[in-house]
Amino acid sequence: MIHNQQVEQSILIPAGASPKSLTAVRSLGGHGVHTVVASSIPTAPAISSKYCDEAIIVPSPWDDLIAYKNALVEIASRPDVEAIIPSLEEDAFLLAKYADEFTDHVAHLWPSFETLRVAHDGKLLAEEAAKIDIPVPETMLFDEVNDWSRKLIIKPRYSILTSEYDDSLDPTECRGKIDPIHPRPGEELTYDEVTAKLSGYPPLVQEYVPIKREYSFRALYDHGEAVATSLKHQVRGKSYAGGASVFCELVRNPELEEMGRRLLDHLDWHGLATVQFIEDARTGEFKLTEINPRMWASIPLDVRGGVDYPYFYWLMALGKMDQIEQSYDEGFAAHILFGEVEYLLSVVRDDYPNAERPPIQRALWDVLRSVYEHPNFYFLTWDDPRPFGRGVLNVLTSAIDNRRGQLFRRETERTERQERTVNQ
Repeated sequence: MIHNQQVEQSILIPAGASPKSLTAVRSLGGHGVHTVVASSIPTAPAISSKYCDEAIIVPSPWDDLIAYKNALVEIASRPDVEAIIPSLEEDAFLLAKYADEFTDHVAHLWPSFETLRVAHDGKLLAEEAAKIDIPVPETMLFDEVNDWSRKLIIKPRYSILTSEYDDSLDPTECRGKIDPIHPRPGEELTYDEVTAKLSGYPPLVQEYVPIKREYSFRALYDHGEAVATSLKHQVRGKSYAGGASVFCELVRNPELEEMGRRLLDHLDWHGLATVQFIEDARTGEFKLTEINPRMWASIPLDVRGGVDYPYFYWLMALGKMDQIEQSYDEGFAAHILFGEVEYLLSVVRDDYPNAERPPIQRALWDVLRSVYEHPNFYFLTWDDPRPFGRGVLNVLTSAIDNRRGQLFRRETERTERQERTVNQ
């Protein structure tokens, strides 16, 4: 570990490969806050930022969740560390589950575990939303489906799978978010087939809702009271069927903002959250899809558009909420360039039977036009370019490794076929 010899006020920022932790480092470092980045990925782009004051390599939560937790607690126990901002789903889980171990050292700025469980469990979330008249897509457990001829979507029931949600797992184990399954109407999969595709997650089945637009209500809350809010319209996701944002803009919509506040008020939320909505293309009705109890991947949009959530979080940790002033530029839009490439690849190679595939020429034109009209990017900034270079290198390295793995598997299969032929 690298320790700063002079004790000062610091914030702990767990970091993965996404732009959210990088944005927190840039935001807080830019305001003169000492940033301590903890990551299991030595090549995490946030570590390359000129605003990263310390970088500490910690165990991977995927290898040992408890070892990762213990490492975060050790850093949080330093006298200079005032707060920890959750970047990963694992961070949100650990802070809520082991709150007593963290609140001895840092400001408590996250929801209770009971509230977090609702956010993580798609079935419980749908039930809570129904209590306050917030529409959701029809939601069922797998064994409750009696008509597979409809357009349906199968997704993991939980945002993260741990021993709290599946007692067959050890407390050291966790599994991250898995992409949903889009079965063809009339295709009836078995429970075992589905859980295998979902990496062991219990499945949740929802009606497929054709999407006209996707929105995200973002907020920082103080024990059920909104401190700062904003609203994002997702123009493009990482696939043509949706998914994580790769191009989005800040907008205003009083109806959606009221729905987002109503849900978080009802849950007595504390800390950061995004509430995801879709607009039903058939009816125009807004429907809730999920809550994310942490920093979100598209947070660069908010910060660069005027709502500096990482810094607001820091001010809240220090009890200086009176200094929080928010306003944002409606219509401000930004891209993640890696994600735009993912979107175009999805148009070429993916097959989502319930979603309409756009022509590749139109998809390419839409991407190029929006990049020209809105040259704002999550990773790439001219005053801090190294994280973008690190991200490009990471992507290229991953692609090369994947290609080598494919060639190795093909060679292994060819050798096995030859051996079987000789043995016959």
